[in-house]
Amino acid sequence: MSHLVRYAAGLCVAGYGALQVLGRQAGSTPQERRQTLAGDAAVPHPHAVTDHAITIGARPEAVWPWLTQMGWHLGGYYTPRWVDRLLFPANLPSADVLDPGLVRHLAAGDTIPDGPPGTASFVVEEADPPSTLVLRSTTHVPPSWRDKFGAAVDWTWSFQLNGLADDRTRLHVRVRGRAAPWWLAAAYITAIIPADFIMTTGMLRGLKRRAEQTCIASVPVRPAADPGWPEDR
Repeated sequence: MSHLVRYAAGLCVAGYGALQVLGRQAGSTPQERRQTLAGDAAVPHPHAVTDHAITIGARPEAVWPWLTQMGWHLGGYYTPRWVDRLLFPANLPSADVLDPGLVRHLAAGDTIPDGPPGTASFVVEEADPPSTLVLRSTTHVPPSWRDKFGAAVDWTWSFQLNGLADDRTRLHVRVRGRAAPWWLAAAYITAIIPADFIMTTGMLRGLKRRAEQTCIASVPVRPAADPGWPEDR
């Protein structure tokens, strides 16, 4: 029995260690993790840094609008629906289409809600379409914790879109976070980094699927034997 307990404990430790590694770098390359991105200087001494990336079969101009409609009770974050139901049951389902009422021209200082009014939100630090979006938040701590414990979390969410050959995009997402006091920093590292693997990879896959489907839908289909198409002229 003791052997089984030790074996199970070993599996749990190994699994958690794997989640810590995946939560910090899943999908990204060593070169990407070494790069300096916009927003890095906003949190100069982070307790945790995560880098995730994905290649999308659409141009940066086609991916960018999906970023601009993100937010609570806006376009969501394109995470799987089961994640939304489990972690954010009060939020609306992520949008599957670009909504003209939600897609907007983001600029530094704009606010993006990440919870009910008066709770968490992001502030746009930098917006340079269609390549760079940096969001920052100091509001993801309950006000009672700030008042009672002096708790604070300062973190940035940086999105870098790089155009590739064949009308593709490499989307690199980096989070840099710092927390206080020490027990909140420890909880941040212990819980948030593994969760980031699930949420961010789900978000990137959701973005990829939506952007690629939109790109395909926008390409006209050549009717059979239509002499009006340019290549027939």
